[in-house]
Amino acid sequence: MSNVLNPVRIGLAMVLLGLAFGVTLGVSFGLDEKAYHDHISAGIEAHPALHDEKSAGSIWRYARRAHFHATGISAFSLGLVLLIALTSMKASAKRWSAILVGLSGFYPLSWFTMYWLSPSIGRHAAHTHMLTELCVYVGVGGLLLGLLMIFGYLFLGLFSPK
Repeated sequence: MSNVLNPVRIGLAMVLLGLAFGVTLGVSFGLDEKAYHDHISAGIEAHPALHDEKSAGSIWRYARRAHFHATGISAFSLGLVLLIALTSMKASAKRWSAILVGLSGFYPLSWFTMYWLSPSIGRHAAHTHMLTELCVYVGVGGLLLGLLMIFGYLFLGLFSPK
C-alpha cells in the first residue's frame, strides 16, 4: 500500500490537515461556542463605526462556513487524492496533482480569516483583505489545476508513463 500512496503522500497530508482543521473547528464550537461570540462582540464593541445590526450574525456565519468548507472540501479532495493514487500517471504528475488538490485546504482558511479579521476591520475590509484573497486564490487555483491534471490524464492521456 505504501507504494501506491508514496507519490501522493504530501497531498494526502495536506488534505488530512484540512480535514483535521474542519473537525477541530466543529469540536471547538461544541466545547466553547461562546468564545467565538465573545471575539465577535468584543470587536464590534471596540469598532462600532465599522458594523451594523447584521455584523454579529454574518461574522458568526464566516466561522461556521470555515468549518463546513474545511470538512466538505477535504472529504472531496481526499477522494481525488485517492483517485490520483490509483491511476497509472507518472509519479511526478501524481505528486504535483495531489499537492495541487491538497492546496484546496486554503479556501476554508479564507472564511476563518474573514471571521477573525471582521470584528476589528469590518466585514468588507476582511472580505477583501490580502490574506483572505490569497487563501481563496491558492485554494481554488490549486484545486482547479489539480482537477485539470486529472482530466488531462483521464480524457487526453496526458501525464501517462511512456
